[in-house]
Amino acid sequence: MEITLGEVAEILRGKLHGDPRIRIKGINSLEHASESDISFFFSQRYKDLLKATSACALIVPEQVQDFAGAQIVVDNAELAYAKLASLFAPEVPRYPGISDKAFVHNSAKIAQGVSIYPFVYIAERAEVAEGTILFPGVYIGKEVSIGSNTVIYPNVTILERTRIGSQVIIHAGTVIGSDGFGFVQHEGESIKIPQLGYVEIEDYVELGANCCVDRATFGRTWIKRGVKTDNLVQIGHNVVIGERSIIVSQTGISGSVTVGKQVIIGGQVGIADHITVGDGAMIGSQSGVAKSIPPGEVVSGSPAIAHRKWLRSMGLVSRLPELHERIRTLEKKLKLMEKELSRQE
Repeated sequence: MEITLGEVAEILRGKLHGDPRIRIKGINSLEHASESDISFFFSQRYKDLLKATSACALIVPEQVQDFAGAQIVVDNAELAYAKLASLFAPEVPRYPGISDKAFVHNSAKIAQGVSIYPFVYIAERAEVAEGTILFPGVYIGKEVSIGSNTVIYPNVTILERTRIGSQVIIHAGTVIGSDGFGFVQHEGESIKIPQLGYVEIEDYVELGANCCVDRATFGRTWIKRGVKTDNLVQIGHNVVIGERSIIVSQTGISGSVTVGKQVIIGGQVGIADHITVGDGAMIGSQSGVAKSIPPGEVVSGSPAIAHRKWLRSMGLVSRLPELHERIRTLEKKLKLMEKELSRQE
């Protein structure tokens, strides 16, 4: 693909400083860009790379002095980069129609324009809407419904009665609709509680690779519109994730948790069951959340506390040996003073 710098500036609605006729063939980092690439600069951490880069143009939040090439100044450089990268990104490859090596049950409803690769399995009464792509190894269980223009990458398992919306992306190895973790103890044995509910995933959700979303005990496990998860995220039974929330890798959310909209959950977070995380809350990486979090709250640590309090606490940790020695010294002085006072008496 080739595009002129003037066209790029128009697409990004930015102000161009340089020759609009320059032709761009790709997009890359400052370090790896070639003379036909456009790059981006939105952090002073990479200032040293500006003079050395071979990029012919930059996307920047404000014009920089250490770069001699063309520059496109935009209000949000990161957002502009995302838009431009989408132009150069290759399209998701499609299999032409339905492979004769796929199994599609005769009661399943497959719309026009669906791409089904070899070794896909589609069970009874499943429905797949127009434009959706199913890669090799995908399993679609009984009565599953999948909306339009959804992409399901290799070896994804979607078990019975799951409902998936349109424009959803599910990355390789993810399992949706497996049993929630429900057992009752009786005479030393773990007796399984049947999980009778289902999973619902709304439009524009993206689930990373090797995620697990458990079916509900009753009712539904519900991932609402625009939610994004990283790889290796566990979402327990009857969990509700609010609109446009973000969940980073290796986070585990226990059963019956309600997460509000536009919540950000860092990596390796553990959330206990039956609690609520309010709208707009933020949870720092490696936090352990044992109680509900009010809307807009920012927490860190295990157990999770207010982020600023956690920062102050962590600042003291490195001083603990010094403080310990000071306390021991004070204790010794106090004992000497007590002995001296007892002699005087």
